[in-house]
Amino acid sequence: MSISEAEATDPVLTEVRMHLAPPASPVVGRVVSNERCTAGMGKAASFVRHVSIDVAGTALAGQLKPGQAFGVIPPGVDSRGLPHKLRLYSIASPGRGEDGAGSVIATTVKRTIDEHWDTRKLFLGVCSNYLCDLQPGDHVALTGPSGKRFVLPREPGSHDYLFFATGTGIAPFRAMILDMLGSGCLSKIVLVMGAAYRTDLLYHAELLELQGKHPNFRYMSAVSRERQEDGGPPMYVQDRLRTDCAELIPLLTSPRTLVYVCGIAGMELGILRMLAGSLGPGVREGYLGVDPEVMASVSPWERKMLHKQVRPTRRVFLEVY
Repeated sequence: MSISEAEATDPVLTEVRMHLAPPASPVVGRVVSNERCTAGMGKAASFVRHVSIDVAGTALAGQLKPGQAFGVIPPGVDSRGLPHKLRLYSIASPGRGEDGAGSVIATTVKRTIDEHWDTRKLFLGVCSNYLCDLQPGDHVALTGPSGKRFVLPREPGSHDYLFFATGTGIAPFRAMILDMLGSGCLSKIVLVMGAAYRTDLLYHAELLELQGKHPNFRYMSAVSRERQEDGGPPMYVQDRLRTDCAELIPLLTSPRTLVYVCGIAGMELGILRMLAGSLGPGVREGYLGVDPEVMASVSPWERKMLHKQVRPTRRVFLEVY
């Protein structure tokens, strides 16, 4: 079945509130919990934590929607003696919050631990390590909400969903999935989560549990540096469009379906190439407008071509960093 943009159901997005707590007047939240959220002790040097913060009584309470972000202002000053600038973190909790009342928000934080190229000295991300070190009871300065494009439709049940995540890009999808399943939404929801190793899959046990409880939710993993749990070869998230095409192509050819992508910059190219190429025009037309001169070969596509020669339709949502 072919699907055109004219036939497709364009989403009307949820209306959100923004900048209720500006950087000049941040609110103060209190850390409730700080827990590791990887599947195990990882082979990769990655440390990822689920940080929950109580914002009861502040301008942020009950105001953050899945797909939005809040700002964190770390204490102290930078190398120039200026206060640290805020960093944005995606909401990982549903609109009702971790507590069911919208007062406890959460995010997914990976410690940034690297090496300076020029000096070869250790580099530690200021805000990520600050957040990961916080203990229950600690206070943190917060701003927001931010973002209005990477959110769910106003009527979530009018659409089906294919989510692609890598790393902490899982945060908004955890929020969206919990929001929809918790409200009784019966839409088809498929999440493809990518990681280097199985031990680096985030919220793995929770997502498996949700899949077991909700027949309309399907969770797939894609592990790129070791074999899959079923013995299959290493793969990236876009490879699921090939290995599970019997399930995913009917989803993609439905005019109800929306595609959301969140994670490391560059991951979107593999997905868009697959949507444009091997899955056929019946899929491509619903999600991409491609100039003829670059349609002949998708493998040379570069990020600078996006929104120019390769134009995602309104049914594709990209949030990469």
